[in-house]
Amino acid sequence: MRPFTYTRANNKEQALQAFTATSHYLGGGTNLVDLMKEDVERPDQLIDVNNLDYKKITSNDKGGLTLGAMLSNSETANNKEVRTNYPLLSMAMLSAATAQIRNMASNGGNLLQRTRCPYFFEVSMPCNKRDPGSGCGALNGMNALHAIFGYSDSCIATNPSDMCVALAAIGATVEVQQADGTSRMIEFTDFHRLPGDRPEKDTTLSQGELITAIHLPKAEFSDHYYYLKIRERSSYAFALISVAAGLQVESGVINKAGLAMGGVAHVPWKLTKAEEFLAGKKPTTENFEAAAELEMKDAKPFEANKWKVDMGKNAIVRALTQAFEREV
Repeated sequence: MRPFTYTRANNKEQALQAFTATSHYLGGGTNLVDLMKEDVERPDQLIDVNNLDYKKITSNDKGGLTLGAMLSNSETANNKEVRTNYPLLSMAMLSAATAQIRNMASNGGNLLQRTRCPYFFEVSMPCNKRDPGSGCGALNGMNALHAIFGYSDSCIATNPSDMCVALAAIGATVEVQQADGTSRMIEFTDFHRLPGDRPEKDTTLSQGELITAIHLPKAEFSDHYYYLKIRERSSYAFALISVAAGLQVESGVINKAGLAMGGVAHVPWKLTKAEEFLAGKKPTTENFEAAAELEMKDAKPFEANKWKVDMGKNAIVRALTQAFEREV
């Protein structure tokens, strides 16, 4: 690990003023510190934001909840209001990593997790995300676990977060403090970005912007929901494929669906086509299969990860079936 300076901010003004082009904000550090140990991240300064007053869960003017960015994943997932009104989010968060990591990881930090692509972690290998212009080692390398949607020749890595998949399905909004002290709102589907020719930039945040809150809309999927996570082992493993499914069912008809996938793209992949197809349909296996087929037909797998297409279809159908049958 390379030398760095440590600054503890007691308010947002101190955090914003201390930030430079070579700084990183430090929350739980469960991802950042690992990357520093591997010499992937090389900040000259860490700005500890754990003392900032963004550790509450409150009601918002949209009829939903606002989650403080510095609150831990465990505190958020186990909060009574979250478990009652946003059980899809709670379920997704509790499937992530281990209890020890969830106790440390912050909500804001979860949104900023970096890919687990082995070419990104191995500094001797080419990786445009880590070293722009060096090439993508995975493109013609070992890519069985890589993206099948939205990638570019510059990067085929995937987003690792479980929490973010659920937030995409729910339709959350992220609030950030800008360098000039003002705040702005970012729709969750606009927060992460596809790699294009700048894969080193994971999000649409500008330099120095600080995540302060995640706003959830009015609860819509508290009765019919399911988070399906397919992984190689049941703990401390990232998703091969995951699906967050929420359904609003009235009089035997789907009024609204919220769907997103993980493990398939550089961003939490919103299943817009499937959502639109299911609206007004009955919650039947046939309709779930048709929605899955519609969504997965645009997948562009590599030879080594063609299995993700069939698994993705089956995962969507299974998640939707479980969501419909899981009535509270």
